[in-house]
Amino acid sequence: MSSPTTRRHLRATRHAAFRRFYLHTGASTLVPGSGLLGTRARRLGVILVSLFVLSLAAVILKVVTGGVVGTALSVGLNTKTLLWIMVGLVAGALLWIATVYLTSKLTRPQRLQPVDRWTVRLFTALCAVLIALPTAFAVRTLAIQRDLVSSVFKAAGPKATSGSNIQVAAKDPWADTPRVNVMLVGSDSGRDRIGVRSDSMMVASINTKTGDTVLVSLPRNLDYIPFAPDDPLHALYPNGFHCSDPATGINLNCLLNGIWTQAEEHKDLFPGDPTPGFTETRRTLGYITGLPINQSVIIDLKGFQQVVDAMGGVTVDVKSKLCMHCLSDGYGGIKWAKGYGPEWIQPGTQKLDGEQALWFARSRAQSDDFDRMRRQRCLVGAMIHQSNPISLLANYGQLAAVFKHNVDIDIPASDLPAWADLAQRIQSGTIKSLPITNQVVNTDHPDYEKIRRLVKAAITPKPTPTTTSSGSSSGTGTSTPSRTTKKTTPSTSTAPTDGLTDLASAC
Repeated sequence: MSSPTTRRHLRATRHAAFRRFYLHTGASTLVPGSGLLGTRARRLGVILVSLFVLSLAAVILKVVTGGVVGTALSVGLNTKTLLWIMVGLVAGALLWIATVYLTSKLTRPQRLQPVDRWTVRLFTALCAVLIALPTAFAVRTLAIQRDLVSSVFKAAGPKATSGSNIQVAAKDPWADTPRVNVMLVGSDSGRDRIGVRSDSMMVASINTKTGDTVLVSLPRNLDYIPFAPDDPLHALYPNGFHCSDPATGINLNCLLNGIWTQAEEHKDLFPGDPTPGFTETRRTLGYITGLPINQSVIIDLKGFQQVVDAMGGVTVDVKSKLCMHCLSDGYGGIKWAKGYGPEWIQPGTQKLDGEQALWFARSRAQSDDFDRMRRQRCLVGAMIHQSNPISLLANYGQLAAVFKHNVDIDIPASDLPAWADLAQRIQSGTIKSLPITNQVVNTDHPDYEKIRRLVKAAITPKPTPTTTSSGSSSGTGTSTPSRTTKKTTPSTSTAPTDGLTDLASAC
């Protein structure tokens, strides 16, 4: 029979053996191979730790030199790089788990009781799971991203043309392209619609040197849309796109948002073009603004709601009570869509979910298109400034599916590295909004030359003001209204002034 001293010594030895096992196996779980440094496989441990440190240093150097956003964009938009990273992650995880198992085997105590054997096995398995689960999540996210890039950014085709002199391989791919103009269209192709309706239309004009961007918003109800002399629709509407009832003179919806459908109905005028509606909308918006459209982004509003939900909602300042699922009754009142009852978005600062945000952007039963345009740019600004990377990453699978099925981008996949570079410049630049509303032009008989002048003035860089000793400034540059200026505006004002403003102050 052993003495108490002997039993205490055995327990201490056993505890020390288990402590060594947990510490070394846990260390190999945190840093691959580090748990082997105190075993007979020390040389292998040194090699694995060195590889891990060098790999980590390479990643850190890449992020430091390219920036977090730049690195994420350059990697995330390259399908080949994504594939190699996925393969590397899987291979690295398998090697890492093997290292944990080897560490466990070399450091586990001898002469284990049955309960101890299961304890050792469960701990080793837990360590393996702690490596496998994050790896599986990362590989799945990269696979989703790779599929998204492959689906949305297709190889160059009828719609995937650069339209700008991008030198992808050059140090500055935009050196020969001072500005790039992107058409942004929110389309509504619901069952109650004939063809595709351009529900919201913008042109983003980007200074490729500074990233400064101007969003030109065009109302859907612009009348007498002009067509260039070489435009196929010019022969049908030489005096502008307009049609009215001969008896009443009421416009028969021949407005800007009907251009897409009009072109699709006259496909014979666009021989060989599989997408005349897209082509004509792009050409017309360029002609109206005086900006040659280089690229286009078409967003189906069916997916907009899901994007907001994936963001976790968006907070905006609701100026007035808005109805949801409502229509104008034609007599100055509203009626509810079939199957819906009274439902409202209350005034004040509100956090809107996807459905509420969609109606905030679309509802016009109680107002008009121009008030809706103001709400739309308010919402765009709020979404840009409130996007939470953590929420977006957590819902990335859902978000990617929305983009895959509801967004059409005609940027060629080969140009993506250049656009990743431009995205960083936009992030550090300013975003201004120029809404073309009824306060700017008469939408029934628009002055299109005036629209082009306003757009040209908005995108022309202003001279830097020179400050004098008295604190005044000279020059032709205009200052952006400050928060203080905004607060001095009487709260009773119900007619906001539309003009060139920072997108952040659109609300």
